Amino acid sequence: MSVFFTRLVVELGRLLEPVLAESATAAAIVLFTVLVRLALHPLSRAAFRGATPVAGCLPVLLQLPVFFLMYQAFSSAQELLGHRLFGAPLGARWFDALGEGGPFGAQGLVFLGLFAAIAVVAAWSAVRGRRAAASSAAAPSAVPATAGAAAAMSAEQQEVMRKLGGVLPLLSFGTLITAAVVPLAAGLYLLTTTAWSVGERAWLQQRGGQRSTL
Repeated sequence: MSVFFTRLVVELGRLLEPVLAESATAAAIVLFTVLVRLALHPLSRAAFRGATPVAGCLPVLLQLPVFFLMYQAFSSAQELLGHRLFGAPLGARWFDALGEGGPFGAQGLVFLGLFAAIAVVAAWSAVRGRRAAASSAAAPSAVPATAGAAAAMSAEQQEVMRKLGGVLPLLSFGTLITAAVVPLAAGLYLLTTTAWSVGERAWLQQRGGQRSTL
């Protein structure tokens, strides 16, 4: 499986090389991540609609093998270790960059840019999470008292979702720590998939709000 993944990334990089030169493989990683998330989008949509509890876990679980393949390929596959992003090897880690010119060296600046992008996505996720939590907090009061047990259960579920909505987005900041200890290629995957998750959630919430007003 690792060999297949390596060949796929290499071929995608070759297709993009005429336009992106030495950063083509990095762009191939981003493109590969987008393709994976597109394939998982039906599960994410089902989880958002509450179709099944299992659907909410599957998108995350199915991404783990992809992340480990990315980690393994750019830790050991010789065919990929020489590829770079703006001069930084895709197989390098933050601590390697610190030894090659420090945090503001050529490699260090690439990692700082990656960390800054991840922090922006995490902050966006946290802001949206707080807004969603605030909306959920007001929702139970709108439930009529005559709705009975089913309404009470719905209110309880909304309270749980409100608390989770306030905490889970903060976990996105943990991606910063992970990106500092994994190869740069894996950090790119984390950035892309996290940004996709936040954007996808915002889009689904917007569509759900539009339908509720119809």
